[in-house]
Amino acid sequence: MHNRQRLGQRGETVAAEKLAALGYEIVARNYRCVSGEIDLIARHNATWVFVEVRTRRSEKFGTPEESITPRKRTHLIASAQSYLQEKQLMEVAWRIDVVAVEFSAPGKLLRVDVIENAVQG
Repeated sequence: MHNRQRLGQRGETVAAEKLAALGYEIVARNYRCVSGEIDLIARHNATWVFVEVRTRRSEKFGTPEESITPRKRTHLIASAQSYLQEKQLMEVAWRIDVVAVEFSAPGKLLRVDVIENAVQG
């Protein structure tokens, strides 16, 4: 496993722990479909939440949340809709959140921010 994959996995673990602490129930990790991948799928109260985790070690190329391109947004929306259709959940409330995770160069956790409704459908 490459360093970037390890960093991403560590970020997803930190994000899942943060969401759980906020009362989210993690339903699935790394859901894949034709449209793309969703890092975490959770339920928060009556809402299904599709979570994109963005992890960075520095802000050299911008903050984690700034790294979501219009193309990535399109893939996230299509992937969320694919999951909902596959699970026959077409009538439920849902949203796409972003969890921004930043570590220092040596690996110390600097921040974990949950941005609700970050990607609009």
